[in-house]
Amino acid sequence: MQIKQEINNDLGLVMSGGGARAAYQVGFLRTLSKHYPELCFPYITGVSSGAINAAFLANESGNLNEKINRLVDIWSTLTIDHVFRVDSASIIGHVFRWGLRLILGSASNAVETRSLVDTSPLKHLLEEILKPQQGILKGIDRNISDGCLKAIALTASSYTTGQSISWVHGTNMEEWERGHRKSINSNLTIEHIMASASLPMLFPSVYVNGSWYGDGGIRLTAPLAPAIHMGAKKLLAISTRHISPDLEDQNVSIDDYPSPAKVMGAMYSAIFLDVFDNDALRLERINQLVATRNGDNPENLEQVKLLLLRPSEDLGDLAAQYEPQLPRAFRFMTRGWGTQESQSTDMLSLVMFQSDYLQHLIKMGEQDAEQRMDEIKLFLDE
Repeated sequence: MQIKQEINNDLGLVMSGGGARAAYQVGFLRTLSKHYPELCFPYITGVSSGAINAAFLANESGNLNEKINRLVDIWSTLTIDHVFRVDSASIIGHVFRWGLRLILGSASNAVETRSLVDTSPLKHLLEEILKPQQGILKGIDRNISDGCLKAIALTASSYTTGQSISWVHGTNMEEWERGHRKSINSNLTIEHIMASASLPMLFPSVYVNGSWYGDGGIRLTAPLAPAIHMGAKKLLAISTRHISPDLEDQNVSIDDYPSPAKVMGAMYSAIFLDVFDNDALRLERINQLVATRNGDNPENLEQVKLLLLRPSEDLGDLAAQYEPQLPRAFRFMTRGWGTQESQSTDMLSLVMFQSDYLQHLIKMGEQDAEQRMDEIKLFLDE
């Protein structure tokens, strides 16, 4: 165990968002933990649903294999009513209030509504599995004291300032600020996780320390940056976006006028999925620049090694297979968005918290990790 900790002293784990797609990350980590049961990630970052996985790993006790097995159990038995209310009264009430706000004009202020769904079940679930004490995730300090963890960062978007805020819990962490991105050293709570995972419009905004926050992917243009700022020199990043190696494999068709589901799916893909690849390309170019300076490096720039892992199949396309199993009231609402009017199912995949779909993603993550294990071992062991 100690050898692995020393070898990977600067290793960071970066997990992207994507709603229900985060189950794929858990499957990938499960296979990794079988090969490296005592592996430590000194630096862990997460955004949106990836923040849930990040907080669990940083807070939970045990070695990596034990943590991941418990996390797999949680995701495998997760159902949509563990995340938000799907009873008819709740769904109809939220939709009705939103409809009133749209037609009442200036009088709409009298109608209080904050989201399309009620996410109180998710908050209760997080409290049950993370067991905060006085509201704080105390397990993080325990893991830092044990030496396996140095810092964790969860990122959310401030609706008050328009900035991307990374809350960092670690030892002797210097705060940073870059344009619209900044960090705040803070003990982490359930509210921080809920804020990072608050899908815009669908989930309600979360009030944290005097400001309202939404999903961390909204303003996050550099998802790899928090881990680097904390001190990571090697990044293992798990994306939930599939990229076909052959453009001809992508389904290109002329649909009718784009449905709301297709528009929202494109928007959410741009927010949660595309920026990961853009930041990876930027890091690669910086590494190339550092490598070619031949000792002329007055800024003391260092190369940061990156291994970006992604699904072998499109997780959005898979969601359509499980759509009929959604709860009736919620399925009725999503079909009203137009989820069956086009081939685009990215929007649907974000909220497909169906146990059968999640188990499929976990299994795919396990298989993908096994296929790339030689590459992963080379990255970790060098």
